[in-house]
Amino acid sequence: MNQDNTNNTLYNEHNKPPLSSGLNVLTILSFIGCAIQLISSVWGFINAKKSYDSIDKLTEQMNSVNMPGWTKVLIGDPENIVKVLTKSYENKIPIFVLSLIAVGFCFYGVLQMRNLKKQGFRFYTIGQLLPFLTQGLFIGAFAFLGFTMYFVIALTLLFIILYALQRKYLIYT
Repeated sequence: MNQDNTNNTLYNEHNKPPLSSGLNVLTILSFIGCAIQLISSVWGFINAKKSYDSIDKLTEQMNSVNMPGWTKVLIGDPENIVKVLTKSYENKIPIFVLSLIAVGFCFYGVLQMRNLKKQGFRFYTIGQLLPFLTQGLFIGAFAFLGFTMYFVIALTLLFIILYALQRKYLIYT
């Protein structure tokens, strides 16, 4: 009888198992990531023209002797930055729309995983990979250069792997 009581305490009032602590932390961090991605998408769309107009000033600053070497390494090649800013401005509408779709997929996927549904992992993964596909299609391969982009790619892959490790807790289809 005591064993039955402990089994019943593992489930809440809706006969649903509790969210694992790992999945809980990941989903909270992912909600924060969705908010950051949404803000940066809107910011990039609003400031695309301003960034494009300041290309000459940016190039001058990056080629300046006063710019520390480590900063140049983090930012990447100035020619690539010019290409990225130009392509981002030229394709700002499709990039913005696909960014919003990606945020929606991520958010929906995280909500589904909080409800322990397996399909959430697929939606989340698509939402995480869609921005890279968008950048590759509309900006080009030079969008993937520079330390910042390497960091973003590594962080994205880390979260996908961590969610893949938590899939055993996703019990509903």
